[in-house]
Amino acid sequence: MKLVPGAIAVVAGLLVTACGPRGASPNTSTDITVYEGARLITGDGGPAIDNAAFIVEGDRFTRVGRRGEIESPAGAVRVDLTGKTVMPAMIDVHSHLGFLDQADASMSKDHFTRENLTDHLERYAYHGFAAVCSFGTDIGDLPFQMREEVIPNAALYRTVGRGLAYPGSGPADPSRNDVPYAVTTELEARAAVRDLVTRKPDFVKIWVDDRNGTRQKLTPPLFRAAADEASKLGFRSVAHVFDLADAKELVKAGVEGFTHMVRDQPVDEEFVSLLKARPNVWFTPNLGGMNRSLPGAATNPRPRWADDPMLRETIAPAIIERRLAQLAKTPPTTNPGRVWDLQNTRALKAAGVRLVLGSDAAGDSNRWIGVTAHMELENFVAAGFTPAEAIAAATRTAAEVLRLEHLGAVAAGKSADFVVLDANPLDNIANTRTIASVYLRGRQVDRAALRAKWQARPGT
Repeated sequence: MKLVPGAIAVVAGLLVTACGPRGASPNTSTDITVYEGARLITGDGGPAIDNAAFIVEGDRFTRVGRRGEIESPAGAVRVDLTGKTVMPAMIDVHSHLGFLDQADASMSKDHFTRENLTDHLERYAYHGFAAVCSFGTDIGDLPFQMREEVIPNAALYRTVGRGLAYPGSGPADPSRNDVPYAVTTELEARAAVRDLVTRKPDFVKIWVDDRNGTRQKLTPPLFRAAADEASKLGFRSVAHVFDLADAKELVKAGVEGFTHMVRDQPVDEEFVSLLKARPNVWFTPNLGGMNRSLPGAATNPRPRWADDPMLRETIAPAIIERRLAQLAKTPPTTNPGRVWDLQNTRALKAAGVRLVLGSDAAGDSNRWIGVTAHMELENFVAAGFTPAEAIAAATRTAAEVLRLEHLGAVAAGKSADFVVLDANPLDNIANTRTIASVYLRGRQVDRAALRAKWQARPGT
């Protein structure tokens, strides 16, 4: 990777401002910092380490243990995190970068610029994310160029490039609907894959969804051809899926991952057996993030997220109020897919299937960047995960899926990407939103400057 030209490298070990951890001024310069006293969630799903200590040298964790049990290097700066909780920075495996202008909640191809993509990566960093994968709606060479860059105060960029879909059956949002390769024959499917892989995408994405009977979806011969061509060329394929029957055939075709849960009916023993025979297969359930908790009844006209302090740090009040007005006008409805996705997530978790965090953020104007991913963690817990398991799905397992071996855990040798929290998410998963500070690659993210920038442009 390369540092973005003109970017100023922030000195490793910058310490948080007056509202953050105690121990040194924000101008302290050092290559070695000892953080001690916090409750440490390492990201492996196991118990937290109380009164922990860990050492960061440059951009890496070098030692992790309990306070008083690991030797501090001479000259190291010490940071007291007593009363805080530390967890690894998270990873969002399923997002759609570039089309949403988060300042005014508009969607357009015109927004797909370096400036807006950087803004999205900064918003992810602000919310405690080390990396994000944009899934199937990226345009041109720019995303692949940015994938090779390390941008200060920003999450790492991973990209699928363009996905494959039957014409018009890809993304539902009109601004992105025509981005995927449009394929109607097996030859076109194979040709599209061959063109895509010249850029070395992280995955080959295949859309298989008739949008509630309103579109023609890829047929099994077409998606089998795409998956087979990807495999022959050494690339992993993933699918957007809705129906159980399609999901079964996609597993048989060799697809490794799914960016949505099965939503038309309960999963059955045949499907579970197929998945058990393919333990590398994973799902981002995409349970709806903040939009799962819609009012739904006159007795609860205001969703519980509406007054979350973190929400108002990065989202303009006008956007929040506009969304609340939309919800107030929406009569109570029952969405069967929202029943089956939660039930099926529970069933696949019980079967030992790999489930990872993916928010589908920025897929439309109401999936707000960073916020939606945090709210999705609550849905994981509603689906039967313990808070520790939900965090592992957003850290260790997500890093495994994206083959980001240096991320996903607070452990010696890993990149020093971590989040300092004011409250313990093992008690309540919503506490992942009580962020005091974020460190990426050993450097503190300047959240105050980012927040000031966003709040200076309040939107419409």
